[in-house]
Amino acid sequence: MTRSLSAENQNANEQRALIYRDFIWIIAKDRSDGSPVPMGVWSDVFDILAEVIDPATGGAASRSFTGAGAVISISDIPLVQGIAVQEVELQLSALESSVNDFLRTYDCKQADIQIFRGWFDPATQSMVAPAACRFSGFINEAPVTTPAEGAGNSVVKVACTSNTQELTRSNSDTASDASQRLRSGTDNFLQDVAVVGDWLAPWGASDGSPTGMGTKAS
Repeated sequence: MTRSLSAENQNANEQRALIYRDFIWIIAKDRSDGSPVPMGVWSDVFDILAEVIDPATGGAASRSFTGAGAVISISDIPLVQGIAVQEVELQLSALESSVNDFLRTYDCKQADIQIFRGWFDPATQSMVAPAACRFSGFINEAPVTTPAEGAGNSVVKVACTSNTQELTRSNSDTASDASQRLRSGTDNFLQDVAVVGDWLAPWGASDGSPTGMGTKAS
């Protein structure tokens, strides 16, 4: 995906006067009805309402993010050209109740995930501009395990793939009347596709009983 730096971020960055924090936004599904359920976490200790650049609209959106050590690490997100599929791994703390409850309660398979980076002015402790999106994709897996007592920190490894993986999928749909009518109920362009191979189109003579636009082979 294309990344750009706002003028505010650029100016502060040139002055070496910024610190950054990462924001993670996940949209899972309710297991009962499939409705979207969002969760936000970020790499600091307190909860925050922050503005981010929504990759779907390109505009700023205010979202709530939970802190308290919920984000342990984010793997490198390289800048790539073209439509290369990117893979990113997150490590979230399962000891954070909001993370643990969310991942166990809702269906996170193929959930939308977005990773943002926001730059803060250390003098004011506020973001100089809405956080920019660094990654947008889907969750491949996020297994939640319960460690043995005394085994240390409980970590959830979230494996993610960028949106460009959708370009690698093949379409299993085939040309058929049923498929065409899903697009439009009155579209009968393919109504005879299953039998048209049996038709003959006689030149200057009638041969056999006519069916559809031609005549059926005898």
